[in-house]
Amino acid sequence: MPHLIAPSLLSANFLNLASDIEMVNNSFADWFHVDVMDGHFVPNISFGFSIISQIKSIARKPLDVHLMIANPDNYVDAFKKAGADNLTVHYETCTHLHRTVQSIKEAGMKAGVVINPHNPVELLTDIVADVDLVLIMSVNPGFGGQKFIQSSLNRISRLKDLLIQKNSKALIEIDGGVDTTNAKTLVEAGVDVLVAGSAVFGAQNPTATIRKLKELSN
Repeated sequence: MPHLIAPSLLSANFLNLASDIEMVNNSFADWFHVDVMDGHFVPNISFGFSIISQIKSIARKPLDVHLMIANPDNYVDAFKKAGADNLTVHYETCTHLHRTVQSIKEAGMKAGVVINPHNPVELLTDIVADVDLVLIMSVNPGFGGQKFIQSSLNRISRLKDLLIQKNSKALIEIDGGVDTTNAKTLVEAGVDVLVAGSAVFGAQNPTATIRKLKELSN
């Protein structure tokens, strides 16, 4: 399967959000990546339900919603109602991760789990067969524009081996410091979905940058 591109709206121009969404609609991108932060699990606050609903109303591609929040179980149905197609939760935030994953699926969304830079991917040994995607954070969560953590490449390889071992069809997604200089290396390492924020929305020509990420051209 060709790799997917998911521009992160956290880096979009909030005063011109509709225009940026339309740009992604008309680009080679595959998903919209939407980061939700509550100021508790991470020291920042971002999109709420009303904004996600408005994004959904004009987005013509799936919403890949990444929850950086405490107690995500309390909000699964609300995010489905707001328009999430994928819902991804952090390993640390779920006391009963398997139950959370099942509730996301029962609500009609694809379920994902996130691993932070300090977490070994082996923590997911008993859940990878049940999820649709695994998101590896290649920066510390909470803020855009951070530098890619190089040790993430080793974690991608280990996760790929784990998925094969467990016969899991989960996609490998990576978020943090992704740009046109490292995208090819990441895909060759086993990444299926590239999340790019600053590299896309900070570019002089975001549409061309998305095309480069999709075609892996420099």
